[in-house]
Amino acid sequence: MDNKDSLKAQLISDFQTIEGRMNGAAKSAVHQVRQEALKTFETLGFPTIKHEEWKYSNVKNLVNQAFEFNAASDFSAQDVAESSIPNLEGNILYFVNGVYNAELSSIVSPASELQILTFSDAVKQEPALVEKYFNQYADSKINAFTALNTAFAHDGIFVHVPANKVVTQPVILRFIADARKVNVACQPRNLIVVGKRSEVQIAEAFRSLGENASFTNAVTEFFVEEEANVHYYKVQNESDKAYHIGTTSVLQAGKSVFTANTVTANGGFVRNNLNIKIDGEYAEANMFGLYIPNKKQHIDNHTAVDHAKPNSESNELYKGILKDNAVGVFNGKIFVREDAQKTNAFQSCKNVLMSENASMNTKPQLEIWADDVKCSHGTTTGQLNEDALFYMQARGISKESARALLMLAFAQEVIDKMKIPAIKEYLQELVVDKIYQG
Repeated sequence: MDNKDSLKAQLISDFQTIEGRMNGAAKSAVHQVRQEALKTFETLGFPTIKHEEWKYSNVKNLVNQAFEFNAASDFSAQDVAESSIPNLEGNILYFVNGVYNAELSSIVSPASELQILTFSDAVKQEPALVEKYFNQYADSKINAFTALNTAFAHDGIFVHVPANKVVTQPVILRFIADARKVNVACQPRNLIVVGKRSEVQIAEAFRSLGENASFTNAVTEFFVEEEANVHYYKVQNESDKAYHIGTTSVLQAGKSVFTANTVTANGGFVRNNLNIKIDGEYAEANMFGLYIPNKKQHIDNHTAVDHAKPNSESNELYKGILKDNAVGVFNGKIFVREDAQKTNAFQSCKNVLMSENASMNTKPQLEIWADDVKCSHGTTTGQLNEDALFYMQARGISKESARALLMLAFAQEVIDKMKIPAIKEYLQELVVDKIYQG
């Protein structure tokens, strides 16, 4: 039995141990979904580079390591101060090694605006609502990591925004992997339900601490009802020994707007899956991404937008700045179903290689079954404009500063999509620091 099979066996054994602790009352519909997901994981196993969706992202190094799931941590208020995003205000919820920390968290929005529960509490207190939405659109039938997360769905957050509510304060989910003592792993499961004509901002921020390895396998599901407006932000600033597999699945109803901003500043091995299904007329989906790997970091963004109904629109822009021996992957899919006439769908991926050893693998895909549509996709990968560099140097700007200024200007288009000022300022500083490294 190799290490990959050993990790798989360990996870299955852990699930069976959890099963033994559960009583009959806990055998809910959600629990049945967990059981089915484990069977799916047993069948699929961890993907290899022979799988088309993983041909550029080898998880061998991940599954060959041992991790302690939900490990104990002494992460404190002092650590919060040192790792926080300056001037950030809102509903800030901390999860340390996957476990919710109420003492470090702060919920400021009134209960009349939204309901916030841990996922485990939501299963008990709002069973009908959770069962209605849980795992209804996540790709747990085909994605081994999503199936694994679904099987162990316990920690994470449940947010319900009732109809006709505008949530004035953002909901910030801060996931801390404290790997200062051992290799740690966590599997947060988040479920966000936004009612008709409501509006909310949701942010996920991932950070890892310590010299040991960390593994985060996160799944977030969004259900956006008619005429709702959701802004979603995902910010990753993890270590070179961090493995991150994240899947965000979104189902949109008619006349809704969903905007996703994904910024990966750091992470040893990162795979971001963003799947959006537009299941109503006159809905709009926006997807913006920025990734800045250096050293030997590996950043993989897989996106898919499925236009199932007519008169909808999607806009997608991803940008990458790659340095040293970094590897980037972008696979963007657009599906336009036969009934989705008068669809407008646009996709663009632009990359700059700042080193001869950096590499970028891109695969834009467009599948159209309707005939009255406007769709386009494209990708470019190149180096800095030498004429612009020469122009700036001729005016007394050093080559290093000129390169940094050009790269910041390149990244700014995505950063400007951030609507939370504190996160926007934090990212600007993070991007500048990352560009100047090396």
